[in-house]
Amino acid sequence: MSRVLVYATRRRLRAILGLTMLLSAMIGGVFGTAPAHAQEVPRIVARDGRHALLVDGAPFLMLGVQANNSSNYPSQLPLIWPTIARIHANTLEMPIAWEQVEPVEGQFDFSFLDTLVAQARAHDVRLVLLWFATWKNTNASYAPEWVKRDTGRFPRMRKADGSLHYALSPHGRNTLAADKRAFVALLRHLARIDPTHTVIMVQPENEAGSYDLARDHSPEAERLFQGPVPAALTRALGKPAGTWTQLFGKRAEQFFQTWYVASYIDAVAAAGKAEKPLPMYVNAALGDAFSDEAGDVGPSGGPNWNVIEVWKAAAPHIDLLAPDIYKRDPAEVFAILDKYARADNALMVPEIGNAQEYARFLWPVLGHGGLGFSPFGIDGTGYFNYPLGAKTLDDATLAVFAQPYRLLEPMAADWARIAFEHPVWGTAKGAPEGYQSKVMGRWKISTRYGQWQMGDESWSKWTKVDRHPAADLDIGGMVAAQIGPDTFLLTGNNVRVHVSLAAAAAGEQGQLIRAEEGGFVDGKWVTTRLWNGDQVDYGYNFTDRPVMLRITMGTYR
Repeated sequence: MSRVLVYATRRRLRAILGLTMLLSAMIGGVFGTAPAHAQEVPRIVARDGRHALLVDGAPFLMLGVQANNSSNYPSQLPLIWPTIARIHANTLEMPIAWEQVEPVEGQFDFSFLDTLVAQARAHDVRLVLLWFATWKNTNASYAPEWVKRDTGRFPRMRKADGSLHYALSPHGRNTLAADKRAFVALLRHLARIDPTHTVIMVQPENEAGSYDLARDHSPEAERLFQGPVPAALTRALGKPAGTWTQLFGKRAEQFFQTWYVASYIDAVAAAGKAEKPLPMYVNAALGDAFSDEAGDVGPSGGPNWNVIEVWKAAAPHIDLLAPDIYKRDPAEVFAILDKYARADNALMVPEIGNAQEYARFLWPVLGHGGLGFSPFGIDGTGYFNYPLGAKTLDDATLAVFAQPYRLLEPMAADWARIAFEHPVWGTAKGAPEGYQSKVMGRWKISTRYGQWQMGDESWSKWTKVDRHPAADLDIGGMVAAQIGPDTFLLTGNNVRVHVSLAAAAAGEQGQLIRAEEGGFVDGKWVTTRLWNGDQVDYGYNFTDRPVMLRITMGTYR
């Protein structure tokens, strides 16, 4: 039986099991009995500075897509599943709006969630729920009408002159109580209908914080700002007691806003986790990738890279902080990945643009040990967020995301396990250094772009060599995993990879022992063919159709 057929059969069996469990859960809900959880609850683990998202007790690589904001209705789901299948994603990130869950205060409607979970399970797709509530892109747009209309009970932030700002205040106790109550009801219902954990993660709120106003100036906020910085934060940052201005200077208002936004979201997350303890993360609308000196930090209060430590202190129930990437400059993207991939923070990219040039950044995300990658707006509803993304999701655009996903989908769990257990490195065309390389053990991995599969630049001296059609395109990248002292897994697209000795001893020469194309089936490597001769004489050339290679190196004297 072929690898593809084995994998497809497993997917069908899991879907049938999932539907059976869903019916059991629904029957249990009707008759008042809660079904036993069939699998371990998903969780994030860390070891030696590396991280893994465990799903069903094993590492899981999220090959994700995020639906458009207004795709969160049953009528739109038939336009989503075909696109997911087309690009071989295994996870869908889907908004769940407070306004659709609680349109009337105290009356909850989970019909969309029920439909979403059932259909995702039928399509064998995992889910990440995006709770659009107090903040969605900093706005209150997804709060229910009864919240939006009552600014007395649910206060907006106030400017220094006392006028209202558009964003809901993080100091609004009634807002927090109402948001938390709805989120608890959502997670409680999810615990009843999803015993097999089709939903693997939750994002409470979305791109929180505020634009055009660094902090709330309401009387309560003014009192707190003039008072001492909470002891929990000063302890976490190793600072003495003092006021916000004394301790943080020109960043005082941002740090103040961050502490209270993060504390608010942590309270929502903690209450939800008490019902179903899924991993929870927050996403950042980013500012300057390199420096906060000019004050470009994205929305004030959000999880921008310069306040990660504040978020860690204020929000212990948030498992990770994640960047939403809509920057096209590779230098900026690499800087962002470096800032969020930390020993105390697993890297995940829950949103990235869906234009073709963004697809190459999958490889460095994997090379940072990333838990997941998810281009935004991948569905068939006809909405396109250009200039942040593609002008249209044509075949060429979908293909650049589909090709690496197609390769990784059947071995996603294997890659996640390997990245958790072994050193990995990835890069993409346009990275800050032109000739990209990384020393891994005694070997150096190097990359070149815009190369034909045979020959090198010197060939142009004796024969005509046309310019490679991808030479001027913003595509291409690779990732390597060192699974033994002299053994590597390599994959990528539109890239040439070389493996050479980093520092050879006198008279020592590096050599290829074996280059195996293949993949993993049930956790074991299966070789489909060997590369040799023309295929390896000029490096390992990955085209627009990536494959997985297992390279064994050696030396001779």
